[in-house]
Formats: sequence, structure tokens, C-alpha cells
Amino acid sequence: MRDWVQPLALALRFLSRLSLPGEDMARFQRDLPRALMFFPWAGALLAGLSAFVLLGAAQIFPLYLAVLLALGFDAWLGRGLHEDALADLCDGLGGGRTPEDVLRIMKDSAIGAFGALALGFAVALRAAALVAQDEPWRAALVLVVAGAVARLLMLAVIWRVPALPGLGGSVAGAMDGRRFALAVLMALPVLGAGAWLSSAGMGLTLLGALAFLAWYRALLLRRLGGANGDAMGAAACAGLVLVPLGFAAW
Repeated sequence: MRDWVQPLALALRFLSRLSLPGEDMARFQRDLPRALMFFPWAGALLAGLSAFVLLGAAQIFPLYLAVLLALGFDAWLGRGLHEDALADLCDGLGGGRTPEDVLRIMKDSAIGAFGALALGFAVALRAAALVAQDEPWRAALVLVVAGAVARLLMLAVIWRVPALPGLGGSVAGAMDGRRFALAVLMALPVLGAGAWLSSAGMGLTLLGALAFLAWYRALLLRRLGGANGDAMGAAACAGLVLVPLGFAAW
């Protein structure tokens, strides 16, 4: 059982503010590549906590307020990692002309106009698409599916886009085709739940994710020459938006 409990625990710790006992940072960095395959599970479990917040809040408030409360909890639980990554990437791409300029701007902790606009637009799209589900239980299930698909997009970027120098051996080169296929297989129960909710919506979501990945990979190679941590986190943030949009469109 330790073969999957420990990597899942590491994945949960990496993607959230959950505190796990007995952690050692050197061991954490060493074992993280093994935990990458469990990112979709961890994403779905964390999103499940946000889904409970949504369902509970929907007993008191209108759906749009329940969705906003759930998204706020989701950002808090995930330490705002993906949202911060999206803001940093958009600031860099919006203000930098060369890869060096883009990376320099991305390292600045301040969020500029491009980052603020991208972050606000992403949150608004995500919230509106979840509200469009009309029923709290449907919005909650879409939230869970998005948690898994978003981390699959992150793993796809780690696999398909060369890591920039300085990213660290804990992530760089830690994903290959076999491991990505295993991650997809592990995520099939969550994807199946999405297909049960709407097979057309799930299919549209996956097509949109593939199209985004092709465009995003070309963008990163052209503008940055590879991927860093912010580029990977921004891919996950994009997945959190794409999935609700796919289900809202069908």
C-alpha cells in the first residue's frame, strides 16, 4: 500500500497547503518525480474538498455565491500556486520581447497589468462556466473533473516541453510517455465521471485541452525556449478554466 499512499501524500503536499507528518525536504525533492503520476488524483481530491464547500454553501446562498466561495477556498487550499503562475507568465509574455526579458519579468514577485487582467479573466470565466451548470451537484462534479484534467495538462507540459535551466532535477526530465500514460489511466475514473455527466461535454473538454496543449507548447518554445515552474503552473490554471467551459458549451 505504501507504493501508492506515499506518492499520493507527496502529491497532495506539493499541490496544497496540507501539512503531512514526518516530512524531510531532501527526501521530498528526491521522491517528487515518483509522485507526479499521482497529481491527477491529488487534484481531484483537493477539488473534492472545494466541491463540498460549494455544496454546503449552496444550501444557504444562491449558486453564484456558492461558486465564488468554493473558488476562494480552492485558491486558499492550493496556496494560489497556479493563479500566481498564470499571472507571472502573462506579465512576462505581455511585457517582454526576448526570452531573457520574459523570464526576468516572470521572476518579479509583483503582479502587473497583464497578470492582473489574465487572473481576473480566468477567475470570471471559471466562475461563470460553473454557474452555467445550473445545479450545485453538477458544478461540484465539474470542479472535481477540472482538478484532475488540470494536473494532466501540467504533466503534459513537463513531458512535452524541455525544462529551462534552473528548474531542478526534481521535475526536469521526470515525465516520459510511459509515466504520462499511467497518469492518464489512473485518472480514468474521474474522466469517466465527467463522461457520465455529459459525454459530449467531456469530449469537447478533451479536444480543447489537446488544442490548447499544441498551441501552448509552440508558444513556450517560441517565447521562452522551454518551460519553467510558472509555465507548468499556468497550464494547470488553464485546465481549471477549460474544463468548466467545455461542459458549459454543451
